[in-house]
Amino acid sequence: MIYIPDESIDKMIGEDIPYLDLTTWALGIGDYKGKIEYYSREKAVLCGTEEVLRIFAKLGVSPVFSLPSGTEVGPGEVFLSAEGTAGALQMAWKVTQNLLECCSGIATKTKRVVDSVKAVNPEVSVASTRKSFPGTKALSVKAILCGGASPHRLGLSETVLVFKEHAAFCGGPEALLDVIPGIKAKAPEKKLVVETDSVEYALALCRAGADCLQFDKLPPEELLAASARLREINPGVVLLAAGGIDEHNAPSYAASGVDVLVTTALFFAKPLDMSVRLLPAE
Repeated sequence: MIYIPDESIDKMIGEDIPYLDLTTWALGIGDYKGKIEYYSREKAVLCGTEEVLRIFAKLGVSPVFSLPSGTEVGPGEVFLSAEGTAGALQMAWKVTQNLLECCSGIATKTKRVVDSVKAVNPEVSVASTRKSFPGTKALSVKAILCGGASPHRLGLSETVLVFKEHAAFCGGPEALLDVIPGIKAKAPEKKLVVETDSVEYALALCRAGADCLQFDKLPPEELLAASARLREINPGVVLLAAGGIDEHNAPSYAASGVDVLVTTALFFAKPLDMSVRLLPAE
């Protein structure tokens, strides 16, 4: 689903195990055989099990059972198990648990938001911004995909998205209207997205040929009135709501006439409460 390079897997391991597991070495239990089981204490959408298996492989742990990312599990349900030496299992324990708790937390929150939006309007999509915590983008994007959302914009090279900070260098918002045909001619295979916090300016952008309009921090009731007027000008215009959207107000925005809800809130989900049983082999 998402490419995670070996370098990222090695960094995760290295952050927790720079050299050795000193405790296991001091106890002299490293060669004892054991098993490990993972389960969630709450309802969860899994994310990260594939990366856990890759960590296992690097540390010499043999998987026994694993459910794929995107699977929904209930409290107490074992979704991953493995066996190996105590030394290998102890090294794998916390790095994998942390990975699963954080990624599954994002996936689970995303699923809640998506479900609440679809219950209001099945045609509305939920998309994440590119404002994930630095260094976590690949896993964060995988997590929101597992929860049913999509990435709005993965990076600057992906889309033509004009903010007021761009328009300022073009001579201001009114001057931007005049250069829209030229922008579209430079990247004809891309849709032109322009962000605005004004309904009247959105109408002008729509008349000028903008393909998508991204509204920043407009209340749902204003968006509802604006969406009807904009679709009279261009029935195919794509409308996005952004700015301050979270799981509490997402249903209201889903009823506002827009096509996409753009949010950063998905990335900052609380980690799930997941547990591990690590026991000697019978």
